[in-house]
Amino acid sequence: MFESNIGDVAHAIQLALTPVFLLTGIAGILNVMMGRLTRIIDRGRRLSEQTTPNEARVIDNIRLEISGLERRRYLASAAITACTFSAFLVCTVIAALFLEVLLQIQLKWLEGTLFTGSTLALVVGLAYFLREVHMANQTVRIPDLPCQKI
Repeated sequence: MFESNIGDVAHAIQLALTPVFLLTGIAGILNVMMGRLTRIIDRGRRLSEQTTPNEARVIDNIRLEISGLERRRYLASAAITACTFSAFLVCTVIAALFLEVLLQIQLKWLEGTLFTGSTLALVVGLAYFLREVHMANQTVRIPDLPCQKI
């Protein structure tokens, strides 16, 4: 009985490796998303702390940029929340795999449901992230420079 249980635990560890790799990938994605959110917040602070210009046109441009940054901040934050929830569900899948072996109960339906939920949450997070990146690309202004001869 004891040897059979050790074999089951070893098998559970093997099964848990795939979700652990997914968890590592989600951590990398979260790192990138946090970097973008940090840059958005820093840019918003710099604009908010600027001395107030006298020209109405400049003030309108600053307000417009801050409004865009606020929308991007919301999207980045939502992406981080969805991906963090995905990571949480992956951790729950791993725990369920071990509980299934240790308690000798069938949790395959729960594991499947949690893994599907994790995948869907990751898709939602990546969609929010893609939208934020798209918005950032729309606001970039690169001026045309005349070509210089070398």
